[in-house]
Amino acid sequence: MKRPVLVIHGGAGTLTRADMTGRSERRYREGLKAALAAGHGVLRSGGSALDAVTAAVVVMEDDPLFNAGRGAVFNAAGQHELDASVMDGATLDAGAVCAVRRIRNPVLAARAVMDHTPHVLLCGAGAERFARERGLATVAPSYFDTQRRLASLRREQQRRRGKTAAGRAGDADRHGTVGAVALDRAGNLAAATSTGGYTNKMAGRVGDSPVIGAGTYADNAACAVSGTGSGEHFMRALLAYDVAARMRYRREPLARAAAGSLARLSVLGGSGGLIAVDHAGRIAMPFTTEGMYRGCIRGNGPMAVAIYRR
Repeated sequence: MKRPVLVIHGGAGTLTRADMTGRSERRYREGLKAALAAGHGVLRSGGSALDAVTAAVVVMEDDPLFNAGRGAVFNAAGQHELDASVMDGATLDAGAVCAVRRIRNPVLAARAVMDHTPHVLLCGAGAERFARERGLATVAPSYFDTQRRLASLRREQQRRRGKTAAGRAGDADRHGTVGAVALDRAGNLAAATSTGGYTNKMAGRVGDSPVIGAGTYADNAACAVSGTGSGEHFMRALLAYDVAARMRYRREPLARAAAGSLARLSVLGGSGGLIAVDHAGRIAMPFTTEGMYRGCIRGNGPMAVAIYRR
């Protein structure tokens, strides 16, 4: 029997202590701890890694601080288009949704795609119709609106029109994603990722988060991975799968495989971070940005959460 492990992230970017108030930092840390508690509760009771990562991501989707679900950013058309995916390391089964606008918790829809269809990825209106048929909660698109994200959209659009200087907020929004990876008592791995994309993205743009092998991957023979960063580069590098492939074919340990994959991403011009756990319960949380919202818990040990590089 394995000691269960849960690792989560809430996005990466130019996150320094100068970027937020003490109150904001406390709220982020509380949000991370709430997500850890939800997933850990599943693992502690003997539940599966797949159920644990789903539960952890749901909490972050419901928290407007994070760029997923309730706190999703606006695209260039002033709308929200959300993406999510899940993968089971025991079976390599996976499910995903992309460009959805009315599903309250996209990660639950991704899980339903995996569990109740022969497909991996459903998009747009078809995914929303399927979610309603499965009895999942749907909402008006305005449910996802927040003043903070609207302000970010306006700043980014002004910046692109040359009316303001580039700032840190745009980069932080660009790297906003949430995710979780877990190892359960049975030794099974799972991963889940959810995002609103990045501020002012083109309508219809889909990033790495719902693409199996790019932003999400899990294989009991290697590891489970969830990424956050410049999605186009993650897709070109097949970053999440690359970590697992380095472990399986090059026999690299998890930490080296994760670092090597991110180094390759940087060569391609991308940035971001990832979380990973392997079949032995080892953890990796590397990132190339100044910070990444992240946390982990092993067995019944204490929760550990962090934001900054130092």
